[in-house]
Order: sequence, then structure tokens, then C-alpha cells
Amino acid sequence: MQEHRQAAREEQRKGPQDKKKRSGAFGAQGAFRGQKAKKNAGAGIEERITEAGAAIRERTEKALRAKEGRRKNDREPFSRERGERAERKERTGRFEKKERTERAERTEQTDFSFNSEQTGADESRIEGRNAVTEAFRSGRTVDRLYVLEGCQDGAVLTIKRMAAKAGTPIKYLSRQRLDQMSATGSHQGVIAVLAAYHYAEMEDLFARARERGEDPFFIILDNIEDPHNLGAIIRTANVAGAHGVIIPKDRACGLTAVVAKASAGAINYTPVVKVTNIASTIEELKERGLWFVCADMDGTPMTRLNLTGPIGLVIGAEGNGVSRLVRERCDTIASIPMRGEINSLNASVAAGVLMYEIVRQRLG
Repeated sequence: MQEHRQAAREEQRKGPQDKKKRSGAFGAQGAFRGQKAKKNAGAGIEERITEAGAAIRERTEKALRAKEGRRKNDREPFSRERGERAERKERTGRFEKKERTERAERTEQTDFSFNSEQTGADESRIEGRNAVTEAFRSGRTVDRLYVLEGCQDGAVLTIKRMAAKAGTPIKYLSRQRLDQMSATGSHQGVIAVLAAYHYAEMEDLFARARERGEDPFFIILDNIEDPHNLGAIIRTANVAGAHGVIIPKDRACGLTAVVAKASAGAINYTPVVKVTNIASTIEELKERGLWFVCADMDGTPMTRLNLTGPIGLVIGAEGNGVSRLVRERCDTIASIPMRGEINSLNASVAAGVLMYEIVRQRLG
């Protein structure tokens, strides 16, 4: 019986300990479960935060793309306009460069056409900076000044200012072309072509007409570039009794030694006036009582026209004829009857035929 009591007491003593052990086991299990739940909850929050961040970034990028698109659309008209302006400027630049090149080539071809017959001793041409400077300072008439393209030296700039003050046309050429024109081989970037004879004033032509007691009879040449044609026209003008010849300052031949030779000395007796603009000169002469007839194959036959009175005869350039602006200012257009297979005449020949039709009507 005593054993039973001892077993019962032992059982009672073990009971709380087992309960405590069981309680501890259950508590540890609960803590584990709590930690697991807490961990799961934290992972869920982190995932939601990541998703929210990704969504925010996506919305931000979308907004930025939309904003950039609006900016691009806003800039596009200006960009297109700038592009069009740049393209127009480039096209214009190419056209102007081509035009300058062609004009320079025409001028050079003209110059070489008559300079090829001149010798290196021709006094109508001077080279070198000092020689050209002194020519301007001495008051010599310089028909044309050739300058090395792109040259900005002080002495050359001074010569250019003197040329501008004197009203001398300036032509810019490459070094190769200047070397070809040079007779000395030491042009220093400037070559000047001097007038072989001095130019007259417009009043000299009117004075000549008054001295003879005749109506003014002037010959106006619209960009005649061939010196032989110019010399021949001056010669014919003198023989036909014209009171003078008027030539333009630019894009035309001046009074060179070749012109003097082609005129057979007539340049010493026939006044030649150089003007800035032929069209404006015609308008000014109209105010002084002259009327004008120009030569053109599409005009009225010269024999059907009344070519008497104070008159100006306008002869156009070789190949191109009378320019549009000059033609519009003329009062009538005369043509020369032609009967052969060739339907054109040399400028100096056409001028001679028309001059003598005017002489015939004046005498008749």
C-alpha cells in the first residue's frame, strides 16, 4: 500500500512538469507559427511595395514619353522651317556661286580675247601694288581692276578703296588666271587695265551737235564685249557723223589699245562716254529731247521707220542682243531686211547698216 502511495505522489509530481513541457512545446510551436506568419506578412508587404514602385516608374516613364512627344511635335514645325531655310540658303548659295563663276569666265574670256593680241609692252596694263596705287593717285583712268580672290592685305584693300572711289569695276580672279594675264610674273595680286584714251562727258556730245548745228545723234552700246567690234563701231560712228558713243561701265569692253587700233584712229575724234547704267541714261536723255531706236531682228524693217530728229541708236551685245530693261525703254525697234540663209549680222556690221539708214534719211 505504501508503494501505491509513493507511486501516486510520484505521479502528482510528474504531472505539472509534463503539463509544463507540453505547454512549452505548444508555446514554441505558436511562436514559430507567429514568426512564420510575420515573415509571410513582411514578404507580402515587400512584394506589394515592389509592385507599386514598378507601377509608379511605368506611369512616370509613360508621362515622360508623352511630354517628350508633345515637345517634339511643338519643335517639329520650327525644325522643318529651319531645315527649309537652310536648304533654300544652300540652293541660293550654289546658284550665286555658279552665276559668279560663269560671269567671271565670260569676263575672263572677253579679256583674254583681246589681251592675247597685246604684247607685254602694252602700256594700257600695269601690274604690282605700287604701280597700280600710283596710277590711281595720278588720276589715270583705270578701265578695270583685277584682284586676287580672297586677298585681304592692307595694300590691296587700299587699292580697292581707291578703285571704288574712282568708279572702277573690280573683278576677282584666281591666282592661276592672274598668272596667265601677267606679263611680268610679279603682279602681287593686282592688275589694272588703263584706258588708252580719256573718256568724254555727256555734255561733250551735246556740244559737238551744237557746233555742227545738227540734231543729236548718239550711238548707245549695250554691253559690247569684243574690242574689235567696239573699235569698228567707233570708226563707223565717226564716218557716219554721229556725235558720240555711249558705253556701260560694267560687263563691257573699255577703251583699250586694241580698240584704238580697230578704230583706225577714229577714237581720237569721236567722244566716248562711260555711264553706270544704260537704261537710266536713256531715261535722262529722253528728258533732253532724244528718242531711241534699238536693233532687233523681230522689229519693224528700218526702211519703214522715220529715223530723223534727235535720235539714239541702241546696239546690243553679241549673241544676246539688247537687254530687256534697255529694250523696254526704247521708243521703237528696227530690224534689218535679210535675204540670205544667214539671219544675223555681226554687231558692228548691224550698227553700220542702221547708222547709214539714219544718215540716208537725214540727207534725204
